[in-house]
Amino acid sequence: MPTSDLIGYIAACLTTLSFLPQALHTFRTRDVRGISLGMYTLFTSGVALWLVYGLLLAAWPIVVANAVTLVLALAILVMKLRYR
Repeated sequence: MPTSDLIGYIAACLTTLSFLPQALHTFRTRDVRGISLGMYTLFTSGVALWLVYGLLLAAWPIVVANAVTLVLALAILVMKLRYR
């Protein structure tokens, strides 16, 4: 594996794992009062675009990280809309 891919996968793991505590807390409590709808909408859109970018470049570290983060972000965004 090229060093650039290794660095990409490590970065992907760290950034995705840093998002996990917020996602787990939101799933457990269903408390979305502290989450900004505008911010999460922009964030989720940005993650989706990063995923498309990674796919276009066939940059698998970007694809993997953003696919996982997109699923989590979409779930939180749906909860924000549902449990206002």
